[in-house]
Amino acid sequence: MMADGPTRLAADGAVLDRHLVALPEGPGLNEVGMMAACRFAAARWEEPDPAFPRAAGTRALRLGRLSRLVGPFPLAPTDPAQLGLPGRPHTVWQLDCPVERGDAPGPGGDRDGLKRAFPEAMPVREEERAIQWMVALARRFAGSVRIGRTGTVLTPDPAAQIDLTVCTDGWIEPDQLLATVRQVVRRVRPSGAGDRFLGYDEPTDPGLAAHLERHGVRDERERSRLAAEAEAFDSYMMSNAQPETGFGVEADLDVDGILTVDVEAHDEVPLVLTSLPWTADGVVAYRVHWEPMDFTELEVERPSMAHRVARGRVTTHVRSVARALQAVIGGAILDESGFPVDPSTL
Repeated sequence: MMADGPTRLAADGAVLDRHLVALPEGPGLNEVGMMAACRFAAARWEEPDPAFPRAAGTRALRLGRLSRLVGPFPLAPTDPAQLGLPGRPHTVWQLDCPVERGDAPGPGGDRDGLKRAFPEAMPVREEERAIQWMVALARRFAGSVRIGRTGTVLTPDPAAQIDLTVCTDGWIEPDQLLATVRQVVRRVRPSGAGDRFLGYDEPTDPGLAAHLERHGVRDERERSRLAAEAEAFDSYMMSNAQPETGFGVEADLDVDGILTVDVEAHDEVPLVLTSLPWTADGVVAYRVHWEPMDFTELEVERPSMAHRVARGRVTTHVRSVARALQAVIGGAILDESGFPVDPSTL
């Protein structure tokens, strides 16, 4: 067993075989435990078994049936360099999880660098879920993940996550959504230029009868009957609004792309919100999303300078829109990893 205080983890062969997440000074047991509860229903604290070294305050965080995160372990001054960890890591956590691998990486983007870390066979099942969460944890707290055996280091860019989602228990009118977003971004319009999102705009086209004739309905009485039915249907739909299933708005950001707000009802509640009474019947999610000029750059581990500059400008808009929406509709703000975001930090 290791003594309390900084120890030379880099000299421990068992440590080098495990996946590690290195975090800067600050995040403690409460923060790490909360982030686990956002992803894993089984998340709970346990005592580590004797197979792991001991340090003051070391605990085991259950993630799944076969996976646990054990730590935190303080780093000796020489550990970060020997482990290849960038920045100023303060502690590391070790993943206790079976190796579960599937196929080789397929085509497509690799924003988190997992295809680079596992070039021969990607992790699956519990190992995949645990590593993806470790990467999200590292991104949240500006840390790194070191892949066991190969020593590949992943340092996800916290700025790469742009989108925010406001989850609440109710709808606002499309016009109110438009007005709220317009407080932040001026060039806003209904998504789809006012088609299905905002319902029926006007009654049946008066040229319907001629249209029916061109398509083979030659009997004048039949054309009149069909036109009357269509007009009656439109009139009914206009006076009997159907329950909303989704709508949205979009803002033209010129060279920076498009910002959208998509509104949809979800029966499946994010895990972090399930204990809240207002989520009992599901949530309405207001997703604030950025579509850059070249959307493929969203999935690049190290995107171009032009993309990063545009992303920096757009991030301000996304945060302001999410904050403005939350002020109107209440609820909770989640980032792309499903982690809660304090509105006062936006």
